Amino acid sequence: MNLPLKFPGLAEALATASPQFINLYGDTLPGPSGGAADEIAEGLLSETANVSPKFFYDELGSKLFEAITGLDEYYPTRTEASIFEASHAHFERALARAGIHKPCLIDLGAGNCAKAMALIPYLQPRQYVPIDISVDFLRDAAEQVQNSFPALDIVGLGMDFSAGLVLPDEVQAHDRVFFYPGSSLGNFHPGQALQFLQHIADPAQGKARGLLLGIDLVKDTELLEAAYDDALGVTGAFNKNLLLNINGLLQSDFDVRQWRHVALFNTEQSRIEMHLQAECDLTVRWPGGERHFAAGERIHTECSYKYTVEGMTALLRQAGFSQVEHWTDPKSWFAVFWATV
Repeated sequence: MNLPLKFPGLAEALATASPQFINLYGDTLPGPSGGAADEIAEGLLSETANVSPKFFYDELGSKLFEAITGLDEYYPTRTEASIFEASHAHFERALARAGIHKPCLIDLGAGNCAKAMALIPYLQPRQYVPIDISVDFLRDAAEQVQNSFPALDIVGLGMDFSAGLVLPDEVQAHDRVFFYPGSSLGNFHPGQALQFLQHIADPAQGKARGLLLGIDLVKDTELLEAAYDDALGVTGAFNKNLLLNINGLLQSDFDVRQWRHVALFNTEQSRIEMHLQAECDLTVRWPGGERHFAAGERIHTECSYKYTVEGMTALLRQAGFSQVEHWTDPKSWFAVFWATV
């Protein structure tokens, strides 16, 4: 249950509250010469074709992912939520120990903002900054947050933060808490994850900054693979929708009926991999380029690295965080980390 923030002038805020929204992603959007199109084409023409998972999240992709989080097989969302529910008092005390009061809460990959909304009543942020690449979906979600917390200062950012996390002046510089739930850090290769964490730990990111991070832990292969290949086929539809988004961004001619969803756990790399596999010989074309795929050839669409508690603690310390603590669920399927510099 979301508890309203208590601020003076609440009645006036109810009548006038509206989130500020800044779209910093527009320069990379559609067109065969745009940055997104160039990045996608480069990946498709690689020796092993690949597309960044950030391109899953057009408006339909965001809605499909929201549906995935409610599936029986997809344990991460509900398991992480149970940790937040059980441990929010610990988070409050951890922030106090770090000297952070009424933080600027920066929600990385905010999606529908539901996870942050569950924490806002406890953390009492002075400002909430949801960030996502799915601009229209985020804009609607920010409106819903404002409706629930009308006195809260909200600055929504349409941004591809994987390409660099440079925040505008509208984002408050003091007491920043970066919130990165859902184990999305696992989409980065370990070296990229380290660089990303180093960027958050950098003094340029503001005073008394901290990171609240959700991480999926290593577990039984069957359980992991089922979470990414559900019986209803929702994850398969989510994966195939990537091709429709690519068609819009690259002006390509992918036919989703020619592709099959594949998910597997790579034990050597400790990661779930998602692929799209060609069902027949085919050629995909776009302005200025094309790629032939033989039957059975794959496009690598996502990696989701799974960590141990010890491994993630070491990575956070290597990135520059001096204080690291964590909480897990009773089965140790998932962990939430709190790290400060």
